[in-house]
Amino acid sequence: MERSEAPDGARPAALFDMDKTLIAENSGSLYLLHRYERGEIDAGAIALGLVAYLRYKVGLLDLRAFTEGLSAEFAGRDEGELLREARRFVAERVVPTLYPAALERVAWHAQQGHALAIVSGATRFVVEPLAEHLAIPTALCTQLEVEEGLLTGRVVDPVCYEAGKVYWVRNFAEAHDIDLARSWFYTDSVTDMPLLDLVGHPVIVNPDPVLERKARRRGWPVTLYDPP
Repeated sequence: MERSEAPDGARPAALFDMDKTLIAENSGSLYLLHRYERGEIDAGAIALGLVAYLRYKVGLLDLRAFTEGLSAEFAGRDEGELLREARRFVAERVVPTLYPAALERVAWHAQQGHALAIVSGATRFVVEPLAEHLAIPTALCTQLEVEEGLLTGRVVDPVCYEAGKVYWVRNFAEAHDIDLARSWFYTDSVTDMPLLDLVGHPVIVNPDPVLERKARRRGWPVTLYDPP
């Protein structure tokens, strides 16, 4: 592929979903297992997390309500302290699950001078450390409300999910002079159809069955990454 040049000065972006696209696992499941092993939650919480993940995969989860329910127990916690803990978690549990092929795609887009961003329904406590590890300068993700450096337990609307991803990506594009019609978006999930329809180069990675059928009908490229 050739390097893209926009005559009006706008440049393309490469946008990457995180779970099952950049990494081979679901980061929320990894975090639940991490907390279980530390004795912070019980097996029942693991089971509820699994049910929520399955509902998420088919677009039936109210992600805002689910995230706010999880965030409530962190109300009053110091944001900086949680971010430091999250960086250790990401380094130990998330980074080893990166797809080698995803690393190659990130590197290729960086070489082309494309703007890079992760676009994920997860919170900054996972997305930002992973973005830092990958030298991706922008993390578009679900935001948790913070007042005077402390989490309130509330979620900032809209959550970065389905139409919410489009909202945050449009803001990013306007702020950074991005041409979305010439941009790429990589994802595995049918819940990302609104954003796939927004970009000029949708790329389907390890898709769920519903997304794979839609992609094949539309002629979108479907890629299967080898496990890390």
